[in-house]
Amino acid sequence: MRRPNARAHHPRGESQEAAATTLAPPPPPPRPTISSAMGSRRARGRRLLAALLAAAFAVALLLLVPRSPRRRPHEYGVVIDAGSTGSRVHVIAYRSSSSSPASALPRIDWARTASMKAAPGLSSFASDPGGAGRSLAPLLEFARRRVPPESWAETDVRLMATAGLRLLDAAVAEAVLDSCRVLLRGSGFQFQDDWATVISGMLHNESVEFLSFVYSGKVRSHRAEEGMYAWIAANYALGTLGDDSQDTTGIIELGGASVQVTFVTDKPLPPEFSHTLKFGDATYNLYSHSFLQLGQNVAYESLHDMLSKPGHKSMATHLISQAKYRDPCTPRGFSPMEGAVKLPASVLESKVEYRPYAHAVGNFSECRSAALTLLQKGREECRYHECRMGAAFVPDLDGKFLATENFYHTSKFFRLRSKSFLSDLMLAGEKFCRGDWSKIKKEYRSFNEGELLLFCFSSAYIVALLHDTLKVPLDDKRIDVANQIGGVPVDWALGAFIVQKASNQTEYSDSSLLLFWVGSTPLHFRCRSIYSMLHPEGEKISPEDGIRHGERPVHHNQGETMSLARRRWDLVEFLRWGASDRVCKFS
Repeated sequence: MRRPNARAHHPRGESQEAAATTLAPPPPPPRPTISSAMGSRRARGRRLLAALLAAAFAVALLLLVPRSPRRRPHEYGVVIDAGSTGSRVHVIAYRSSSSSPASALPRIDWARTASMKAAPGLSSFASDPGGAGRSLAPLLEFARRRVPPESWAETDVRLMATAGLRLLDAAVAEAVLDSCRVLLRGSGFQFQDDWATVISGMLHNESVEFLSFVYSGKVRSHRAEEGMYAWIAANYALGTLGDDSQDTTGIIELGGASVQVTFVTDKPLPPEFSHTLKFGDATYNLYSHSFLQLGQNVAYESLHDMLSKPGHKSMATHLISQAKYRDPCTPRGFSPMEGAVKLPASVLESKVEYRPYAHAVGNFSECRSAALTLLQKGREECRYHECRMGAAFVPDLDGKFLATENFYHTSKFFRLRSKSFLSDLMLAGEKFCRGDWSKIKKEYRSFNEGELLLFCFSSAYIVALLHDTLKVPLDDKRIDVANQIGGVPVDWALGAFIVQKASNQTEYSDSSLLLFWVGSTPLHFRCRSIYSMLHPEGEKISPEDGIRHGERPVHHNQGETMSLARRRWDLVEFLRWGASDRVCKFS
């Protein structure tokens, strides 16, 4: 019997072969040839090169792909533009830029921006300066509701007055401003006394330089500043600032106390009317002038002064009921008792309160002729080869124009087209002027009678101003009538805000800007590829009462939802900070 652990029996030769197979070490690998060694080195080199290229590509991506900046918190600006007929406060929400000067203009958040107007204008408080400050209280309260309380102490408040106060005696105007300063000091916002002023007409050098403006010479008076600010505002809204094509739009602004005319021209100009601005890569040679006493409301009073000669200024302060004069600028049937209208202190001597009765005849042609006489008053003092408005030089109007303020209000009242409106306005004015006052009041019941009374005059005055004086053809389509473009208000204060904020950015501060003004506003971002999205056509009305831009209440996000408005500005911020400045221009 075989033991379990006994060895198996193998033949001798077979046993040796198996042992050799089991115990012999494996044979050494074959020695590499020279060609195989070189191939291995090439493979390692290719892998290293690929790794280096991948790293370089990653670095390039980090450098070229726009990085999202840290979002700066909202700041707030409030401006009171103290105009001749009222003061408008604009509360402006914006973000500052802390990078290069080219991008240091504020980025307005229109969804958080709003405005409100209060009447009357500060100039109406000439006999009661203390009342001027009190009249601003509702505007300040509106600003407090719009600016978060935690931002009040870091928010500047500024008031800028225009032609209405310029027409007052200097001492009276200063007393009115002092009354406003008292209120502003206690507002809770940051304020310095020199932040409440009558607009001086000087474009400050530091503001001009920071905005890449090159300003030739000095602005000699307020007669250029207001118009130039309005021009900046219009071309900001249109997206044409800094465009080498010189495809800009001129501005004709018919305010309550003055008219502004500003546009680019290549014609030689007298030095007092010539101003050179450089914005970005573009240089603009501007004609700019502000015509005092020729704004719609002041011109209306001046016309009645002229028609009633020997005039109310030579009469006693009491009403002389027997005195009458022919009034072609008022519709027939207007009651003589309604003609005893109190006149603004900015126009008349303080002791004179009333004019004599007018006999309303409602004749458009006669009213237009009288308005033309008023516009040409003082021409005998002309020192230039041609004076179209008084003694001031005005060259031929070049290019496209935007007609704002009372041009817009009158055109809207008559429901006219925005372009080539002059011929239609003349027909509408003729019909309105010859209408019966009692029927007019019934047809336009929603209008204040004092405002309604002006439309016969305003229609004739606009035709006399644009066609008879500035030589604009009645069928000219170069002039567009509007107060807003894509929801952006076209207001001189918009241009002033751009200059002010750009100046502030030279030394960055986390403070907010609350500007009390009658007008307000923004910076300009221009990118051809997204311009239509940033400035969509049309306007949406906000249901909030008392918040207005121009004539209509406007919510600045165009009626979009807040989330969409934010997404739109996120896109703007992405483009501003990215490499897309090759396609976009910032101004």
